[in-house]
Amino acid sequence: MKKLVAMSMIACMAMATVACGSSNSGDTAAAETTESTETADAAEDAEAADTADTSDKTWVIAMDTVFRPFEFTDENNEFVGIDVDIIKAVAEDQGFKIDIQSLGWDAAVAAVQSGQADGLIAGASITDERKANGWIFSDSYYDSSQIFAVAADSDIASFEDLKGKNVAVKNGTQGAAFAESLKDQYGFTTTVFEDSPTMYQDVIQGNSVACVEDKPIIQDWIVSKGLALKTVDTMESDPAPYGFAIMNEANQPLLDMFNAGLADIKANGTYDEILAKYLGESK
Repeated sequence: MKKLVAMSMIACMAMATVACGSSNSGDTAAAETTESTETADAAEDAEAADTADTSDKTWVIAMDTVFRPFEFTDENNEFVGIDVDIIKAVAEDQGFKIDIQSLGWDAAVAAVQSGQADGLIAGASITDERKANGWIFSDSYYDSSQIFAVAADSDIASFEDLKGKNVAVKNGTQGAAFAESLKDQYGFTTTVFEDSPTMYQDVIQGNSVACVEDKPIIQDWIVSKGLALKTVDTMESDPAPYGFAIMNEANQPLLDMFNAGLADIKANGTYDEILAKYLGESK
């Protein structure tokens, strides 16, 4: 009889233990489900907030001041050019707001590096060196070569003719890099300038025998401003792509919108219209 009672008590205790275990498991599962739901809701709220912030944001776009035909001030005192029209068309296509800041090349780069501007479009060549220094580029929106220009009455026709002479270059540009890559081989020196017009004048005044510039830029200046310069086709680099650039990964949404908008305006013909407006050609 005692044995039977003992066995009955053990059975009851076992059932009570099982019941407690089931209750705790249910509570834990419910708590985990609630926590998971709350986490998901919080993530959705954060994502919605980020989207709202991006859509309401006015992106600051830094540019050069005088880089015809990509950016310049026209006779009506309006800031215009290929870069200006492209970023405006992309912004309209993608539905985001922009604030264009005409700062000059060095100041534009510094503004993006310091976070005072979000992106840069100023005929910036896409290079491995710039990528290594924190530049994050878009897809190419234009391909341009670098070319040497000399005084209109100059007899310089090849790199060999530069030996012992000086070449004017613009600070931080692909043209300057092209000249630097050649100067030891051909025995010339370089002088650095902050902007294109000053660089051109140095050649016209005879202080330097040549300068190096993006081909469409210098050709536009020669035609539109009547500069006493000429380009030398035998002194030209291979074409390199231009890109829109950011220098902060947090601005990736801007870069993504630029790429999407660029693809759209190329597909619908707006891109070709912009180039034809300033260059008289499609590319």
